[in-house]
Amino acid sequence: MANQKPTTSHSTSRAPAAAKSAGGATTTTTKATNVAATKKVSGTTRSRARNSSSSPTPTANPEELKALMLSCERFLNGHGRRSVDTHLAQIPTDTEMDIYGRGGVVAELESEVATLLGAEAALFEVSGTMAQQAALRVHADRRVTRSVVFHPACHLDIYEERAYERLHHLVGVTPTSMMSPLTSADLANVKEPVAALVVELPQRELGGTLPTWDDLVDQVAWAHERGAAAHLDGARLWEAAPYYERSAGKSIADVVSLFDTAYVSFYKGLGGISGCCVVGDQQTIDELALWRARHGGRLFGMWPLAASSLSVLRQRKDNFAAYGAHARAIADALKGLSHLEILPTPPETNMMHWRVTGEREQVLERMRALARDDKVWMFAAPYAVEGPRTQRFEFNVGDATMDFSPQEIRDLVEKIVAP
Repeated sequence: MANQKPTTSHSTSRAPAAAKSAGGATTTTTKATNVAATKKVSGTTRSRARNSSSSPTPTANPEELKALMLSCERFLNGHGRRSVDTHLAQIPTDTEMDIYGRGGVVAELESEVATLLGAEAALFEVSGTMAQQAALRVHADRRVTRSVVFHPACHLDIYEERAYERLHHLVGVTPTSMMSPLTSADLANVKEPVAALVVELPQRELGGTLPTWDDLVDQVAWAHERGAAAHLDGARLWEAAPYYERSAGKSIADVVSLFDTAYVSFYKGLGGISGCCVVGDQQTIDELALWRARHGGRLFGMWPLAASSLSVLRQRKDNFAAYGAHARAIADALKGLSHLEILPTPPETNMMHWRVTGEREQVLERMRALARDDKVWMFAAPYAVEGPRTQRFEFNVGDATMDFSPQEIRDLVEKIVAP
């Protein structure tokens, strides 16, 4: 069993696995010509790479796709094209430098994040992968079990080469199916002692799905009643916060207060260069600082990433309610289009997945035609490939999207999904 990744099922324990190749990486091939690297998860091929040059269309290789994107004047998704000049502009010239993470803008960012999230302390990390593994290691070391409960589409399990197993000897327990959100009812199926529960808000692989406030409270209570820690994977917590404000009258600090530790990212929805913070009590944060050093994350100068993070936090943290409202208006405008499904419906955050039915290369070529003719960039490739004629595109509303009306987006999408 140690050499086989178990099938996702109710209360499935994932024991540390042996290397699948000389480099320790698991590789699965696919027939889709636009996919360079894929991973099979519960019958879904998840595409995370750029298009390969084997595509029959002249604009399908990476360099030509990049040139096509650069020729565009408008961008549908998120905050638009990332560029060196926009990222450098996020670093004020009067930024105070840190030394190995001490002082300067790093300390300023940590203090501001801890206050904003209502936490005792915060630690800046250059990588969320590093930060969350360390947090779970700390929680497990304080308990007698190495089992950690998470959704089967958890980032820890599918995008980090299962480092939680290899480096920290943790065992994953997945009590629900791949395409179903984690609920308190699912947790009742876990019959073994656990060290920690990981809750992702929102669940990216499900298009940004969120539990209700009451069920979220019940999930955390389930962990605490069993002596386990509750850790929040809040990579997109800024995006999720308006949902709880709108549906339950709860602030982002109220959400974080339920958990023992919480991780938040600065480069995803906020659009910074890179970096994140973990918040918690002072003792836990002090211990996490040791693991930051052990993971090689205590860089001599972390100030460029911290300065960018602080800039985008101040710039965009209060914009997600407007982004979310625009997302719901867009989803409403897209109703009735054939060959298109919105996940979830209605959107619960500013993100959603568009499930498009149709010949993949035809769909992508129509997007490239819009880029050439209308100078509007949509997507380079599907986020997930679910079958020969089914693919999902991840759509995030950000600054760039706000320049498009819902009707204008419907008109664009209608050209993509037309029979």
